[in-house]
Amino acid sequence: MSAYYEFKLPTKILSGDGALEHIPHELEGLGASRPLLLSDQGLEQVGTVKIVQEALHQGGMDPAETFCRIPPDSSIEVVNQVAALFRGKGCDSLIALGGGSVIDTAKGVGMVLAQAGSDLLDAAGCEVLPRGAHVPFVAIPTTAGTGSEATLVAVVADPANRVKMEFLSYHLLPDAAVLDPRMTETLPPRITAATGFDALVHAIEAATCLQRNPVSDAFAEKAMAQIVRALPRAVQNGKDRKARMVMANGSLLAGAAFSNSMVGLVHAIGHALGGVCHVAHGEAMTILLPAVMQYNLEKCKERYGELLLPLAGPEVYAATPAELRAQKTIDTLVALRQQLADLTGLPTTLSQTGRVKPEQFDEVASTALNDGAIIVNPAEANHEEIVGILREVWA
Repeated sequence: MSAYYEFKLPTKILSGDGALEHIPHELEGLGASRPLLLSDQGLEQVGTVKIVQEALHQGGMDPAETFCRIPPDSSIEVVNQVAALFRGKGCDSLIALGGGSVIDTAKGVGMVLAQAGSDLLDAAGCEVLPRGAHVPFVAIPTTAGTGSEATLVAVVADPANRVKMEFLSYHLLPDAAVLDPRMTETLPPRITAATGFDALVHAIEAATCLQRNPVSDAFAEKAMAQIVRALPRAVQNGKDRKARMVMANGSLLAGAAFSNSMVGLVHAIGHALGGVCHVAHGEAMTILLPAVMQYNLEKCKERYGELLLPLAGPEVYAATPAELRAQKTIDTLVALRQQLADLTGLPTTLSQTGRVKPEQFDEVASTALNDGAIIVNPAEANHEEIVGILREVWA
């Protein structure tokens, strides 16, 4: 654990039934009245966008423009297109409705606008830039997974170079995060499982990376306890609003934790699999977590043992000898992963994704070594060791 740490979460959290209807009041307080509503076609088709539009209308603030063409892996080009639309329509604020891609797109748009630019690439290295102009920003997550509504991170694809670019800055944090159970009710079981496991990985890596601190640990451990208990229920019954809200809050807690500590090797390899092979992020996290934890075990044995308490509960923790708790933690996560796979068909190996070829392992490993998340992983990893992990999770 770092002897010196910083923790910041300026985002206001609006959580519970009717949270959407509070958005106009929040934007008015930020001096905004012409929001650009961003989402994707799937959420438009299932009626989620309409629910938000009606909530805004009820509060007397219709969007100045709605853009629902953000792809699953948003890119620099999309960010630049939306920034131009924002200016062309005279908008003064952003509302991001969706998963990580939509929210990260909004963060990218905010960067371009704040720096009075036209190309996201000009904002590379945003962690060292001044805030610039403030663009009021409300995030409405529709998955309980990325935690992007509470993080200083934006991940945006650069297709030309086959990488996912990471931007880090406290200025990327939304002004408000809105957690409303209506927003995740239509999420299919498999996506619920994958995004939920992603949130769990956020919490575990935040609680074990080299930059962990007492406050991030508290957020991460609470997130773990909530997610492992609510995720199977949310997968089995998407209309279980209590489970959905527990997952939404757990995802936010995990996001705030890793935003203030960092993640690790699971994410470094996962980002590379996404950039090189287009493996869905949540699926990559699900596949990689146990193998990377085994890789880190020697360095993390004591900490993994401590995490058995939030992950498995006090009875299992007390019944497990101290020297066996770390491995029991990993076994508990493997069992949860298998339960989710049995319920949804979620892949547990790279071969099951149908997107990865063994001959791509070298490129994936090289890309992972250049990912910022690898720096704070508790155990160092070289090219050969990453290739070894990829072989282990292949089949």
